Amino acid sequence: MHGPHQLRRSAADEGFIVVAALWILAALATLALVYSAYVAQSAIALRVNDGAVQTEALMASSLELVAYQLSSPVAEQRPTRGAFRFRPGRADVAVEFMSEAARIDLNAAPKGLIAGLFAVLGAPPAAAEQYAARVIGWRTPPKPNAQDPNVQGQDEDAIYRTAGMAYSPRRAPFNHVAELWLVQGLPPALVERALPFVTVYSGMSDINVLDAPAEVIAALPGMSPDRLTAFLGQRETMTPDPQMVAAALGGDQKGITTKGSNAIRVRTRIAFDDGRRTTSDVVILIGGTDDPYRVLSWQGDIDASTGTSLMAGDR
Repeated sequence: MHGPHQLRRSAADEGFIVVAALWILAALATLALVYSAYVAQSAIALRVNDGAVQTEALMASSLELVAYQLSSPVAEQRPTRGAFRFRPGRADVAVEFMSEAARIDLNAAPKGLIAGLFAVLGAPPAAAEQYAARVIGWRTPPKPNAQDPNVQGQDEDAIYRTAGMAYSPRRAPFNHVAELWLVQGLPPALVERALPFVTVYSGMSDINVLDAPAEVIAALPGMSPDRLTAFLGQRETMTPDPQMVAAALGGDQKGITTKGSNAIRVRTRIAFDDGRRTTSDVVILIGGTDDPYRVLSWQGDIDASTGTSLMAGDR
C-alpha cells in the first residue's frame, strides 16, 4: 500500500508529465504551422519561377519561328511583316513581326522627316523645326572647325549649357529611342507620343510606306491629307512595286521605299490558361552568318494598353 506522501508525489509526477507533453504538442503544432507556411511560400515561388521559365521559352520559340520565316538569303524575297499563332501546351501565343523600316530612324532620317513627325503629333510647325534641329544636333559629331561660332551646329553644346543641363548632347548616333527624353527642349508629352513611331535600328533614311503607320506617312515632306487618305485606301491591295507605290503617292514623293530592313520588331502576346497575360516587344537583327538572328532590344511585359497590333492598331 502507498502512503499519502507517495500518492501526492505520484500525482505531481503525472501532472508534470502532462504539462511537458502539452508543451511538446504545442511546439510541434507551431513547427507544423511554420513548415506549412514555408511549403506554401515555396510553392508560390516555384510557380512564379516556372511561369518565368515558360514565358522565356515561348518567347525564344517565337523569335526562332520569325527568323525561320525570314530565312531567305535574298533580302528582297523576305516578307517585311507577318503574323501567326501557335499553342504549345497550356498557352496561346500570338506573334506579329514587322521591319523597322516602318519607323523613322533617329540616326538616319533627314531633318524634314523628323520635323514632319513632330508636326503631325501636334507641335506647331516652327517649334517642330526647332525640335528636329535639336535631334540632328544630338546625333551629329562635332566638326573640325569647332571654334568658329558661325559654323552651323557648333553651338549645340552651348545650347545645353545655357539651358542649365548637367550634360551635353551625345554628338554621336542615338543608342536607344529613349534618349529623346534627354534632347534639350523637347516637351515630354511630345516625346511620349513620338516613341512608337521612331527607331534606331533600321539604318534607313527612307520609310517603307506599305508598312508604316499613317502618322509616319503623314510626316513625309509635302504630304497632304487628301493624298494620304487616298493612299491608305488602296495600299492593302498594292504589290511592293516601287513605281506603283510612287505613282499612288503622286510620283514626286521623296523619302519612300518598299524595302524592309534587317532589323525586325517582334511583338508576342502570351495568354496562359490560368489567366496570366504578358506582351513583349523584341527587336532582332537577321541575316547573320553565325546565328539566324541577334537580339538588339528586349522589352518584356509591356503595358497592354500600348501593346496594340503592329499591323493594325498602330496605324
